[in-house]
Amino acid sequence: MSAAQMVCPFCLSKTQAGRTACPFCGKSFENHNPPEALPFGTVLDGRYTLAQHLYTDGEGILYAAVENTAGLRVTIKEYLPVTLSQGRNEAGEVEPKSGSEVLFKTTRMDFADLYRAIQRITPATGLVAVLDVLEENQTVYAVTEQIQGTPLSEYLSLRVSVLPLAEARSLMQPIMEGVAALHKAGLVHRGVCPQNILLTEGGVARLGGYATLGLRRAGSELKPQLYDGYSAPEQYKPQEFEGRYTDVYGLAAVFYRLVTGAQPLSAVQRQVRDSLLPASRAESSVPGYVSSILSAAMRLVPAERIQTVPELMGALASPTAADALMGREKKEPSLTLNTRHLLALALGIIAVLAIVVAMLLMNRNSQTTPPADSSQPESAGQPQQTTVTIPNFVGLPYKSVQNNTEYAAQFLFTLEEAYSSEFEEGEIMAQSPEAGTVVADEKPVVKLTISKGPEMAVMPNIIGFTRADAEQVLNSLEIKYEILVLINDGQYAAGLVVKTDVEAGDKVSVGGVTGVNVYIAGEPAAPATPVPTAEPTPTPTPTADPSPSPTHGEP
Repeated sequence: MSAAQMVCPFCLSKTQAGRTACPFCGKSFENHNPPEALPFGTVLDGRYTLAQHLYTDGEGILYAAVENTAGLRVTIKEYLPVTLSQGRNEAGEVEPKSGSEVLFKTTRMDFADLYRAIQRITPATGLVAVLDVLEENQTVYAVTEQIQGTPLSEYLSLRVSVLPLAEARSLMQPIMEGVAALHKAGLVHRGVCPQNILLTEGGVARLGGYATLGLRRAGSELKPQLYDGYSAPEQYKPQEFEGRYTDVYGLAAVFYRLVTGAQPLSAVQRQVRDSLLPASRAESSVPGYVSSILSAAMRLVPAERIQTVPELMGALASPTAADALMGREKKEPSLTLNTRHLLALALGIIAVLAIVVAMLLMNRNSQTTPPADSSQPESAGQPQQTTVTIPNFVGLPYKSVQNNTEYAAQFLFTLEEAYSSEFEEGEIMAQSPEAGTVVADEKPVVKLTISKGPEMAVMPNIIGFTRADAEQVLNSLEIKYEILVLINDGQYAAGLVVKTDVEAGDKVSVGGVTGVNVYIAGEPAAPATPVPTAEPTPTPTPTADPSPSPTHGEP
C-alpha cells in the first residue's frame, strides 16, 4: 500500500515515503484523515499519493491525490459502502460485513464497470474525465481529473439576480451535451444538480458526481444520496424504472433554478401537492415557450415528460422547435370518416339548442328586468378585485409556515436558501414582497429565503506554515482569524505557525463574528548577558600623625 517514493501533495516534489514533512516546502505530512479513510500520504498502485479526505457518502470516500509520475493533481473515489462493509483490517484492506459478501462483490463490480465505461467516453464536452480505474485493498479506486473551479451551487448563492436566458443556455450547453454522450453510451447520470456542476476558471461548466444506481435511488442496498428539487420522482420509488428522462428532469430543474432564481420544489413534495410555479410566473423575464418546455420536462409521470436531452436542448434554444415539440405532444389521434360526421352532427345539434335557450332567456329578461337606475354607479354588480396583505414571515421557522393550512390556501411560496449568521437554520430570513404589501391577487406568490445557518468551513492544518502561507489559506476559505505572536524561548522556528485554538478538521463559521486565533512563533529572545557587579571603592583612612599639632592657647 506504500512505495519507496511519494509526491508531496503541496509542492509536488518527489520525496521518500514515510517522512513526517516535506524536505522542500516544509509542509507537514501529519495525518488528519478520519479513521475510516486511508492515511495521508498513502501510495496506491505505486503511482498515486493520497492527500486529504474530501468527503464520504454512502458509496465511498473521495480523496485529493497526486499522480506521481506527471505530478498531476487528481481526485480518487474509493468504493467503501458503509452499509455493506465493516471497515478495514490492519493491512488497510476493505472487509465486507458478514452475510453481505456477495452483495458487496456485485456492487463493487458495478462501481468498476461504471467508471470504466465513463473512462472510455471521456474526455468529452461537459464531463469530468475519468483517468484510471484500479483495484487494490480488496476494493476499487476511480481516478478523475481535479477541476479547479467553483461549484455552481456556490456561484448561484453569491448572485443577486437571475441569469439571463442566453447566459443560462451557454452555461448548460456543455452539460447537456455531456449527458447526451452518457446516454449514447447507455449510461444514466441520475445526479444532475448544481452541487455536481463545476464552473472552471475559464467559465466552462463541467459535470461530475458520478455514482452507481444504488447511491441515487431510495430504498437501495446503499445509503442513498438524492438532491431535493433536482432528483426525479422515480428516484424516490424503488419499484419504478429510471432512464434518460430521469436526467431530463434534473437538467430542466437546474435550468429552472438559473432563470428563475428559485429552488425547485422537491419531487416528494410535488407528489403530495404540486405547487411548482411555471418558470414564467416565478420570474416574469422567462419567455412563455421556455416556461412550457421546462414544465413539460419536469412532469411527475416519466412517460409524460420530454424523453431525450436533444429534444430538450433544441426546444430551449428555439421557439419554433418548442412549438413543434409541444404541438406534437398535443396532437390528437386521427378520427375515422364516420366518427367525424357523427361529431359534426352532435356539435351542430348542441349549437342549435344553445341558440334556442339563449333566445328564451333574452325574451324572459326583457319582460322582467326593470329599467336600469341611472343613479347607481356603473360598477354596481361588478365583482370586486381581491386584495391580500402580505404578512411578516421573517423570523418564523419555515416548517411552521409550510404546515400552516391557512397560509397554504392563501399563498403560493417559492423558496431559495442562503447562509446566515443572524438566523438559525430553517428560519425565514427574507421575503418578497415585503410584509405589509397589498397585492391585487387572489393567491399571490411569495418568495421566501430560508437560512442554511452560518456557512461552515473545515479548519485546515496550518501548523508549520509561514504567516503568509497561513493567511493565504485562511483567506481563500474566508475564515476570520487573528494573528498572535507567541513568546519564543527558542524551541520554535521563528515566523512559523505553532498552534491554533481550533483544531484541524473542526468546523469553523465562515464570516462569523469570532475568528480563529493563530499563534506565530516570535523571534527567540536573546539570553540575558550578566552585568558585572562593580567592586566598592575603599574609603581612604586618615593616617595618624606621630607628632601632634600644636594646640592654640598652649605655651
